[in-house]
Amino acid sequence: MNWYLTVIKEHYADFKGRARRKEFWMFMLINWVISMVLAIIGGLIHFTLLGSIYSLAVLVPTLGVGVRRLHDMGKSGWWYLIALVPIVGAIYLIYLWCQDSQAEANEWGANPKA
Repeated sequence: MNWYLTVIKEHYADFKGRARRKEFWMFMLINWVISMVLAIIGGLIHFTLLGSIYSLAVLVPTLGVGVRRLHDMGKSGWWYLIALVPIVGAIYLIYLWCQDSQAEANEWGANPKA
């Protein structure tokens, strides 16, 4: 939960710097769990927009952590747009997000693992 809160509180609209794999995937996991819980609650109370409102609220930090994860591997944040290519683009983006960090410092900062 701390990884999620760190992204929300400290890096809400941060597209600079680097995010290690653990920060990215823990944020995505907790974000997905919260979305599912809100979708279920929204269905039970007949307010299906509840999950959509949450998703809109975390859109910027989700994009930010994804861009910072790409920076961690030495790639530009513009690689995020590869997801616009149907099916193959999203699969390749997930593949990139699974890669290990660049061991040395790059143009977006020092290795966060160090």
